[in-house]
Amino acid sequence: MVTPPLTKLFKEFFDSEKAGGLILVGCTAASILLTNTGAGGAWLHFWHAIEHWVNDGLMAIFFLLVGLEIERELYIGELADFKKALLPILAAVGGMAIPAGIHFLFNVGTPTLSGFGIPMATDIAFALGVLSLLGNRIPASMKVFLTALAIIDDLGAILVIAFFYTKGLAVTWLALAIGIFLVLLILNKLKVNKLVFYIIPGIIMWYCMLRSGIHATLSGVMLAFAIPFRKAPSFNPSAGLQHVLHKPVAFLILPIFALANTGILLTSGWTASLSSPNSLGIIAGLLLGKPAGIMLFCWLAIRTGLCRLPADMKWSHLVGIGMLAGIGFTMSIFIANLAFGQGTTIESSKIAVLVASLSASVLGFTMIHLSQIKK
Repeated sequence: MVTPPLTKLFKEFFDSEKAGGLILVGCTAASILLTNTGAGGAWLHFWHAIEHWVNDGLMAIFFLLVGLEIERELYIGELADFKKALLPILAAVGGMAIPAGIHFLFNVGTPTLSGFGIPMATDIAFALGVLSLLGNRIPASMKVFLTALAIIDDLGAILVIAFFYTKGLAVTWLALAIGIFLVLLILNKLKVNKLVFYIIPGIIMWYCMLRSGIHATLSGVMLAFAIPFRKAPSFNPSAGLQHVLHKPVAFLILPIFALANTGILLTSGWTASLSSPNSLGIIAGLLLGKPAGIMLFCWLAIRTGLCRLPADMKWSHLVGIGMLAGIGFTMSIFIANLAFGQGTTIESSKIAVLVASLSASVLGFTMIHLSQIKK
């Protein structure tokens, strides 16, 4: 089976994500360095003042893009053909279930059990950024597989946020948000294609969701699924908005999120926090649980005949992808904020995420590089 050429839209997506991933690394390093200098107090005060708007407001645009990417994959991408989509879907499920289980085992009966969702996430920008460093030597199917897996992983993270990280519920506001969403779906069915008729109600839906108690960023995903996806390339509101959002999200919104959320003060005993049950659960979940879950579920699917490995991929490639999927970063930090709020636990969680993500990037890069040498 020959892997088809990558589409122009996917190439654009991959190029923006890989560049965005490298920028994320730079912003994170800068934020940590500045926090631990004499200007650290002013730096943290500035970001704490606007952190709410970054995490609830700007990240809703990020989730809108995630939703548009999922929609595209369902209509014309790797998830459109169920047989082709099944392997990355099962890989993503394994890559979420096993890490969550590992964190649960480390933290059962403790106040930090709510952090089980942290190691479930994969940062698509960071992971693709590392993969891009390997150049054109890697099979195209690896890029597509990792992208599809990470997108399904994002969908799983969205569901986890919706069901497990909702604190209180204002039914009236939620009903208003759902009502707006239903109106947008009706506009879609009536073939209303002007984006203005979706964006303005979408902003109101975001406010209603913010007041409802459910995290406001989920309104971005709801809006994405309401925006029409037409298969005619010249007349596709969803693809058009996705094209517009790619660079602002990759080069502005995610770097701002990194600057706002990775200002970690490294005190003299910060390494001791890595041995806490929560930190061990996060690190083991991302570094061990991710590749183990992905490999186990893929092996079972292929062994039972449900799926088959893409023709130009090897099992060693799949191991490398599993390791890269352990780069939690943006989504893991986002879930950590929801799980713990402020305090020492959130700081130690972020340190654990950064340690695990850096380790996963090095291990994944090395594994895939070695598999290419042996080819």
